[in-house]
Amino acid sequence: MKRILFGIATAASMLASGALAADLPTKVYTKAPPPVVEVYNWTGFYIGGNIGYSWGRSSDYSTLTNGAGTVLFANSSSANLDGVVGGGQIGYNWQVQNWVWGFEADIQGTDEKGTRSFVCPTGVCTPTFGVVAVFPGPPLTVGPMDQKIEWFGTVRARGGILVTPKVLLYATGGLAYGDVRTAETISTPAAAGVFATTDTRVGWTAGVGVEGAIGGNWTAKLEYLYVDLGRTTGSYLTALPAFGGGFITGNFSSRITDNILRVGVNYRFGGPVVARY
Repeated sequence: MKRILFGIATAASMLASGALAADLPTKVYTKAPPPVVEVYNWTGFYIGGNIGYSWGRSSDYSTLTNGAGTVLFANSSSANLDGVVGGGQIGYNWQVQNWVWGFEADIQGTDEKGTRSFVCPTGVCTPTFGVVAVFPGPPLTVGPMDQKIEWFGTVRARGGILVTPKVLLYATGGLAYGDVRTAETISTPAAAGVFATTDTRVGWTAGVGVEGAIGGNWTAKLEYLYVDLGRTTGSYLTALPAFGGGFITGNFSSRITDNILRVGVNYRFGGPVVARY
């Protein structure tokens, strides 16, 4: 009898344990969501600023002629047009896989300027000016020519490859334009002729650069540009008597080139692409 009661109690205990286990909540395992990854995308408009330094060059050919057009003096020389440059840029990029293409326009103010002196073929010369014997009449002093790049701008295509998702190596090239101011004084002991003009030139530019994301929508760049503004030319009639008749006319033709190294920052409108993997 005891054995029967013990068996019934054991069975009841097992049934009760099963019922309690059935009443417990079942633990549910769920898969974690995929991580959110920011993919940097270069596509979009941007605007920015830059500052740098320029090593320019003016290669000049000048003449002095009389009323009949006879050349009394000819000189070939050159001068450095060095100075600080700074300005702003705006552009648009398209990213296609690891390639980035786009267009950029910029405008620059400069203090690039330089002076070149004649090499005097006759008479007495000093390091800063030449004295030419022009007869009849007193010696003629040919003062230095001062030239300055007042401002310039470019409109360029850009294309490059992403060495990392946030670092772009690129080449660029296109149109360049700018103002070149030229001033010169020619004088005798009794009189002087002063000439100045500003000429807007159109030429071309090419260069290379590197640009990288530095946080948010901001990028920073280092860029080199070669700029060729072509030739600025001019002539001016003085009131100084010339050998052979008439009055002295000054003529110049200067080719203006520039080497520019600058740093800049850009703000790109839009943001990184948010993707789940």
